[in-house]
Amino acid sequence: MNKVENQLSPQVANVSSPPRTLPRRTFLCRMGAGAIALAPGAALFGSASRVFGEQDEGDNNDPITKGDAALLRFAAAAEILETDFWVQYNELGGIQDSEEPSGTGNPAYTEALKMLDEDMDVYIHDNTEDERTHFTFLNAYLVSKGAQPVHLNQFRTLPGSTATGSSGKPRLTNLMQLTLDTSWWTRYRSRANNPDLDPNFVFPQAVPDLHNGQFTAIPRTDADLHPPKHIQAIANTAAFHFPTIEQGGNSLYPAINAPPFDTQNFQTNLIMPEPCPFLSRTLPRCSIIRPTKTNGIAMGVVKFLTDMGLFIGQSPAFFAFLHQLAQEADAARRGA
Repeated sequence: MNKVENQLSPQVANVSSPPRTLPRRTFLCRMGAGAIALAPGAALFGSASRVFGEQDEGDNNDPITKGDAALLRFAAAAEILETDFWVQYNELGGIQDSEEPSGTGNPAYTEALKMLDEDMDVYIHDNTEDERTHFTFLNAYLVSKGAQPVHLNQFRTLPGSTATGSSGKPRLTNLMQLTLDTSWWTRYRSRANNPDLDPNFVFPQAVPDLHNGQFTAIPRTDADLHPPKHIQAIANTAAFHFPTIEQGGNSLYPAINAPPFDTQNFQTNLIMPEPCPFLSRTLPRCSIIRPTKTNGIAMGVVKFLTDMGLFIGQSPAFFAFLHQLAQEADAARRGA
């Protein structure tokens, strides 16, 4: 038994599935329109998306500016990285089909994930396919405009899981030493504080144990498949990683069946943002996505993913390349 089970709090390690009040797929449909606006690089991708909005069908052959290309290149890199870890989840706990053929599935891990949500294998599969379409579209769009696409294949050097179901392919990301910042829950539930107005306020962790240590979100070997409480603790880590990586966006819905907490702020059926101060404390409170400031957002995304442990084991060349993409994106200016 490793420290995954030992360090997780009882609420995380011993999960029971509370009654459902809203089908997960229904919730996804209602929230899907806001997905990209709530992702870790929301502000950056919002800026990049204006590149598309300014094009019409007659402009398909027109070049884009250097700044627009920088934004899109960083967005493409981020989507490649997301695809990499979702592929790992899908190989072990998702649906393997002609759309996502890698891996063969791991019954014990899949069942542990289904204890949290019976549709989790479908959710993982669909997320994997979505992320793959994002980076392939962005790269194709860059090429169509005469700009360089982004490829990270030279950095696929990390060993992944060797448990039953894994393809054993080299990876870009590490899902076996995660440290999760679950303050997104309290950030969206706070009525008194907003990161824009209170930049020094420290939002408490919803699950403190996951922020203190390194935990695997996938079975590393077949030894991790038993006892049942151990593989369940690993699945619970994955279930918290899903909304953490989306920073409390539409992917917050898998956490609806997460273990209950002690206070109103942590009730699992309270998933929508609470009203909070916005722009000025002299104005009425408003339910919003927060934070909204965009300065240095690309480097912020890199730091967020690095602090999570997602890149443990990566080479200095990988970090240098990713930092360069982020710095160019942060330096981009509209029309330049």
